[in-house]
Amino acid sequence: MPYPEKSGGDYPEKPRSGMWYLLPILIGMIGGIIAYLVIRKDDPHKAKNCIYIGLVMVLIGILFNIMLLGVDVATNPGFNVNL
Repeated sequence: MPYPEKSGGDYPEKPRSGMWYLLPILIGMIGGIIAYLVIRKDDPHKAKNCIYIGLVMVLIGILFNIMLLGVDVATNPGFNVNL
């Protein structure tokens, strides 16, 4: 019986749980990479989607931080914080 690496690298696809999408949603790109590395041989389509979700979560985080750069909370007189 030939090894999968020598016969083109085809692995039989096994459906993986949709819970794998939570890893990139909660952790971002690192979670997407971890999910990809774990499920890439069993479900390559879901593994690629985990990478994409991780990338989107990183971009959302960057956009959120850029929006917060314009907010000046510490010098706002209505904020009532003793500095």
